[in-house]
Amino acid sequence: MRALPIAVVAAAAALTLTACDSGGSNSTEDGKKASTASSAASSTACKIDQIGIQVGPANAAPTAGDTGNVPVTLTNKGAECTLQGFPAVKVQDGGTGTDVPEEKSATPPKLTLAASGTASFTITYVRGTAGDGKSLAATTLKIGLPGAATNQSFKWSYGPLAGKTGPNDPNASVSSFQPAGD
Repeated sequence: MRALPIAVVAAAAALTLTACDSGGSNSTEDGKKASTASSAASSTACKIDQIGIQVGPANAAPTAGDTGNVPVTLTNKGAECTLQGFPAVKVQDGGTGTDVPEEKSATPPKLTLAASGTASFTITYVRGTAGDGKSLAATTLKIGLPGAATNQSFKWSYGPLAGKTGPNDPNASVSSFQPAGD
Protein backbone atom coordinates (compact mmCIF):
# COMPACT_ATOMS: atom_id res chain seq x y z
CA MET A 1 0.00 0.00 0.00
CA ARG A 2 1.37 3.37 -0.98
CA ALA A 3 1.26 6.18 1.64
CA LEU A 4 -0.44 9.43 0.71
CA PRO A 5 1.10 12.73 1.76
CA ILE A 6 -0.56 14.21 4.85
CA ALA A 7 -1.60 17.35 2.92
CA VAL A 8 -3.65 15.23 0.47
CA VAL A 9 -5.37 13.35 3.31
CA ALA A 10 -6.11 16.62 5.16
CA ALA A 11 -7.55 18.24 2.01
CA ALA A 12 -9.74 15.19 1.34
CA ALA A 13 -11.02 15.25 4.93
CA ALA A 14 -11.82 18.97 4.71
CA LEU A 15 -13.75 18.48 1.45
CA THR A 16 -15.68 15.58 2.95
CA LEU A 17 -16.66 17.66 6.00
CA THR A 18 -17.66 20.59 3.78
CA ALA A 19 -19.88 18.33 1.68
CA CYS A 20 -21.57 17.06 4.86
CA ASP A 21 -22.87 20.52 5.80
CA SER A 22 -24.48 20.41 9.22
CA GLY A 23 -27.51 22.33 7.99
CA GLY A 24 -26.68 25.27 10.25
CA SER A 25 -27.50 27.71 7.49
CA ASN A 26 -29.29 27.79 4.19
CA SER A 27 -28.33 29.79 1.15
CA THR A 28 -30.98 32.07 -0.32
CA GLU A 29 -31.32 32.77 -4.01
CA ASP A 30 -29.39 36.00 -3.46
CA GLY A 31 -26.41 34.12 -1.99
CA LYS A 32 -27.10 35.41 1.52
CA LYS A 33 -27.04 33.07 4.49
CA ALA A 34 -30.21 32.55 6.48
CA SER A 35 -29.54 31.20 9.95
CA THR A 36 -31.52 28.21 11.16
CA ALA A 37 -31.75 27.03 14.73
CA SER A 38 -30.29 23.65 15.63
CA SER A 39 -33.73 22.70 16.87
CA ALA A 40 -35.31 23.41 13.48
CA ALA A 41 -36.93 19.97 13.39
CA SER A 42 -38.91 20.79 16.53
CA SER A 43 -39.53 24.43 15.55
CA THR A 44 -43.08 25.69 15.31
CA ALA A 45 -42.19 28.47 12.88
CA CYS A 46 -44.59 28.73 9.97
CA LYS A 47 -43.26 27.26 6.71
CA ILE A 48 -43.97 29.07 3.45
CA ASP A 49 -45.02 25.85 1.69
CA GLN A 50 -47.81 25.49 4.28
CA ILE A 51 -49.01 29.09 3.97
CA GLY A 52 -51.44 30.42 1.38
CA ILE A 53 -50.66 34.01 0.38
CA GLN A 54 -53.12 36.48 -1.12
CA VAL A 55 -51.78 39.84 -2.34
CA GLY A 56 -54.35 42.67 -2.51
CA PRO A 57 -56.73 44.00 -3.35
CA ALA A 58 -54.56 47.09 -3.09
CA ASN A 59 -55.18 50.73 -2.48
CA ALA A 60 -52.81 51.47 -5.37
CA ALA A 61 -51.11 54.84 -5.77
CA PRO A 62 -52.65 56.34 -8.93
CA THR A 63 -49.86 58.75 -9.92
CA ALA A 64 -46.20 59.47 -9.20
CA GLY A 65 -45.67 60.79 -5.67
CA ASP A 66 -48.85 59.20 -4.30
CA THR A 67 -48.75 56.62 -1.52
CA GLY A 68 -50.30 53.19 -1.94
CA ASN A 69 -50.92 50.23 0.37
CA VAL A 70 -50.80 46.58 -0.62
CA PRO A 71 -52.32 44.26 2.00
CA VAL A 72 -51.07 40.69 2.11
CA THR A 73 -53.07 37.95 3.84
CA LEU A 74 -51.52 34.68 4.99
CA THR A 75 -53.63 31.57 5.63
CA ASN A 76 -52.18 28.60 7.50
CA LYS A 77 -52.78 25.38 5.54
CA GLY A 78 -50.91 23.18 8.05
CA ALA A 79 -50.69 22.61 11.78
CA GLU A 80 -50.53 25.46 14.30
CA CYS A 81 -47.37 27.52 13.76
CA THR A 82 -45.72 30.76 14.85
CA LEU A 83 -44.89 33.98 13.01
CA GLN A 84 -42.32 36.20 14.68
CA GLY A 85 -40.51 39.11 13.10
CA PHE A 86 -41.15 40.73 9.75
CA PRO A 87 -41.92 39.19 6.39
CA ALA A 88 -39.09 39.32 3.85
CA VAL A 89 -40.31 41.44 0.94
CA LYS A 90 -38.42 42.16 -2.26
CA VAL A 91 -39.48 43.93 -5.46
CA GLN A 92 -37.82 43.23 -8.80
CA ASP A 93 -37.87 44.52 -12.36
CA GLY A 94 -36.53 41.38 -13.97
CA GLY A 95 -32.86 41.18 -13.02
CA THR A 96 -32.65 44.12 -10.60
CA GLY A 97 -34.31 43.93 -7.22
CA THR A 98 -34.32 45.54 -3.83
CA ASP A 99 -35.49 44.58 -0.35
CA VAL A 100 -38.37 46.56 1.11
CA PRO A 101 -37.29 47.74 4.58
CA GLU A 102 -39.19 47.02 7.78
CA GLU A 103 -41.44 49.72 9.19
CA LYS A 104 -39.13 51.52 11.63
CA SER A 105 -41.65 52.17 14.40
CA ALA A 106 -43.10 48.67 14.43
CA THR A 107 -42.31 46.11 17.11
CA PRO A 108 -43.31 42.73 15.71
CA PRO A 109 -45.54 40.62 17.94
CA LYS A 110 -45.20 36.85 18.17
CA LEU A 111 -48.31 35.40 16.57
CA THR A 112 -49.57 31.86 16.89
CA LEU A 113 -51.42 30.92 13.74
CA ALA A 114 -53.95 28.11 14.23
CA ALA A 115 -54.70 25.64 11.45
CA SER A 116 -56.72 27.63 8.87
CA GLY A 117 -55.92 30.81 10.83
CA THR A 118 -55.00 34.06 9.09
CA ALA A 119 -52.59 36.93 9.60
CA SER A 120 -51.74 39.93 7.47
CA PHE A 121 -49.14 42.62 6.81
CA THR A 122 -49.07 45.72 4.62
CA ILE A 123 -46.59 47.02 2.07
CA THR A 124 -46.74 50.82 1.94
CA TYR A 125 -45.03 52.46 -1.04
CA VAL A 126 -44.69 55.69 -2.96
CA ARG A 127 -45.29 55.41 -6.68
CA GLY A 128 -42.34 56.52 -8.78
CA THR A 129 -41.99 58.05 -12.20
CA ALA A 130 -41.27 55.62 -15.02
CA GLY A 131 -37.74 56.01 -16.41
CA ASP A 132 -36.57 58.75 -14.01
CA GLY A 133 -33.49 56.84 -12.81
CA LYS A 134 -34.57 56.93 -9.15
CA SER A 135 -37.53 54.57 -9.55
CA LEU A 136 -37.58 50.79 -9.88
CA ALA A 137 -39.85 49.57 -12.69
CA ALA A 138 -41.07 46.74 -10.46
CA THR A 139 -42.82 43.76 -12.06
CA THR A 140 -42.37 41.06 -9.40
CA LEU A 141 -43.02 40.91 -5.66
CA LYS A 142 -41.25 38.20 -3.63
CA ILE A 143 -42.50 37.29 -0.16
CA GLY A 144 -40.74 35.12 2.40
CA LEU A 145 -41.21 34.28 6.07
CA PRO A 146 -38.72 35.21 8.83
CA GLY A 147 -35.60 33.05 8.78
CA ALA A 148 -36.64 31.11 5.67
CA ALA A 149 -34.47 30.78 2.58
CA THR A 150 -37.38 30.37 0.15
CA ASN A 151 -40.05 32.75 -1.05
CA GLN A 152 -43.09 32.97 -3.29
CA SER A 153 -43.34 35.30 -6.29
CA PHE A 154 -46.31 37.43 -7.31
CA LYS A 155 -46.96 39.97 -10.05
CA TRP A 156 -46.40 43.62 -9.04
CA SER A 157 -48.94 45.67 -11.00
CA TYR A 158 -48.90 48.91 -8.98
CA GLY A 159 -46.50 50.95 -11.13
CA PRO A 160 -42.88 51.94 -10.58
CA LEU A 161 -41.60 52.07 -7.02
CA ALA A 162 -40.08 55.44 -6.06
CA GLY A 163 -36.57 55.45 -4.67
CA LYS A 164 -35.37 57.86 -1.98
CA THR A 165 -31.89 58.20 -3.51
CA GLY A 166 -32.14 55.64 -6.31
CA PRO A 167 -33.89 52.42 -7.37
CA ASN A 168 -32.11 50.36 -4.67
CA ASP A 169 -33.35 52.61 -1.86
CA PRO A 170 -37.15 52.18 -2.08
CA ASN A 171 -39.55 54.72 -0.62
CA ALA A 172 -41.53 51.85 0.87
CA SER A 173 -41.89 49.80 4.03
CA VAL A 174 -43.38 46.53 5.23
CA SER A 175 -45.35 46.24 8.47
CA SER A 176 -45.06 43.43 10.98
CA PHE A 177 -47.48 40.49 10.99
CA GLN A 178 -50.86 41.24 12.54
CA PRO A 179 -53.80 39.01 13.35
CA ALA A 180 -56.17 39.22 10.35
CA GLY A 181 -58.82 41.87 10.84
CA ASP A 182 -56.64 44.16 13.01
